[in-house]
Amino acid sequence: MDPHHLRTFVTVARLASFSEAARALGYTQSAVSQHIAALESDLGLPLLGRRPVLPTRAGDRLLEHAGSLLLRLDAARADLARFAAAPRETLTLAASPLALHPRTLAALPAVGVTLRTLPRDEVPAAVAAGTADLGLVDGLAAPSDPLRLPDVAPLTAVRVAEEPVAVVLPAGHPLSARPGLRLADLVDARWLDAPDAGIPLDRLRSAHGGPSGQGFRTALRHEGTDTRVVGALAAAGHGLTLLPVSVAATVAGAVAVPLSAPRLVHRTELLHTGAEPVGTAAELVRRLTAGARPITGRTDRHGTP
Repeated sequence: MDPHHLRTFVTVARLASFSEAARALGYTQSAVSQHIAALESDLGLPLLGRRPVLPTRAGDRLLEHAGSLLLRLDAARADLARFAAAPRETLTLAASPLALHPRTLAALPAVGVTLRTLPRDEVPAAVAAGTADLGLVDGLAAPSDPLRLPDVAPLTAVRVAEEPVAVVLPAGHPLSARPGLRLADLVDARWLDAPDAGIPLDRLRSAHGGPSGQGFRTALRHEGTDTRVVGALAAAGHGLTLLPVSVAATVAGAVAVPLSAPRLVHRTELLHTGAEPVGTAAELVRRLTAGARPITGRTDRHGTP
C-alpha cells in the first residue's frame, strides 16, 4: 500500500471532492484520480463512490486504519531526522491545558519557546510526528500509576507532578460543606463535559467502575482549551467538574471539596521521543524531571488506573 496513495485517499474522503483534494495536495486532478485508482487496484476493492464522492463500506474501514498508519510513518520519519539534527536554541512545546501548572511554566526558558496548547489526546501525536519537540500531558491516575496514552509511536514518558483533585461546586451547593466527596455519591449529579480543558467524563466513569456509559450526565458541554471557563461555568451552577486542587482553589465564587474516594491524583507527564533531547529541549527536560525516572519507552505499555 503506497503511503502517498493512502494520503491522497484520506484527503479526497475528507473534502468529498477530487478537485478540492488536488488543490489541497498540490497535484493535478488527474494525478489524484490515478492515486485512487492505483490504491483500489492494489486492495482489489472500490473505496470511493464518484457521484457523490463518498467512501464505500471498504473505504470507511480503511479510513479507520489510515490515520494511525500515516501518523506512524510521519513519526518514524521525524524520529530518524532527529539523529541528523543539530542542537537548537529554540523549542516547541505541546501541552494539554491542565498540564500548564505553575511549576511547568516556571521551568520554561526565558526565550526561544513556542508553546502550543492542544487537546490532551493530540499532544502525543504532535511529539511523535515532530511538530513539537516535547509534550506535557495530564490526566487522572491512581497514585504513582502512569497515564493511559494513545499508542502513536515509541515515546518516553517521565512523571513531572502529581496532586490531589477536588470537586468544584457553586457556593451554597448542598454538598459544599462536606469535608470530602466520593465519586459514588456523585454518579447522578449533572456534570460539565469539557474533554479538552477539564477532565473528560469518560475518565470519571472509568474511575468509578460502574456500567459503561452510565452516570455522570452532561449538563453543559464546553469545547475549548481554556480551563478558566470550566471553573467559571461550575461556579455559575452549570454542572460539577473535577480539577486539580491548585486550579480548583483559584475558581472565584466556587467551593473546592477534595475527592476522598477512589484514590485518584491529577498527574502530569513529560513526553519525548526515544532520541535523547538536545539543546534547549534537553535543558527543559532536566529542569522538569530532576530526580525522576522514565516510566516507559513506549506509550502502548502505559497502565490504566
